[in-house]
Amino acid sequence: MSTIKSVRGYTPSFGENCFIADGAIVVGEVTMGKNCTVWFNAVVRGDVHSITIGDNTNIQDGAVLHCTYQRAKLVIGNNVSIAHNAVVHGCTIEDNVLIGIGAIILDDVVIGSNSVIAAGAVVLPKTIVEPGSIYAGVPAKRVKEIGDDMKEVILRTARNYPMYAEWFK
Repeated sequence: MSTIKSVRGYTPSFGENCFIADGAIVVGEVTMGKNCTVWFNAVVRGDVHSITIGDNTNIQDGAVLHCTYQRAKLVIGNNVSIAHNAVVHGCTIEDNVLIGIGAIILDDVVIGSNSVIAAGAVVLPKTIVEPGSIYAGVPAKRVKEIGDDMKEVILRTARNYPMYAEWFK
């Protein structure tokens, strides 16, 4: 069973056709668009600041989304995939982005649209990821421009997760 909890007078709100898997936790000032999925043991913790998530975004198993009290909210666009065990904290992620497995995105980062953050990358505070970029490493640096094939992977991943959720309903 998932946990959806109010805190400090804020209750999470969900667009149509969202799926929250068993063991997932969504609390506080969280607003989620339509066709979003939050997978097993993921945590979306809007207790200290707001978390706004666009449409067709998936938050995969074990991912943690959080903010910094009174300073850094979390804003996530449309068609974003946040892979397994990623940590996304107090930043802005624009549309059509793939955050790789185990990546860490820190406060005040802005990730431009059509970008990929590689698995295991650590994006340091206040980094600006240019639209259409692939960032990798610790600390994460731009390694190349995204190609059309990777743009399709980003969109296909975002499209597939609502389908996967149907298997569990």
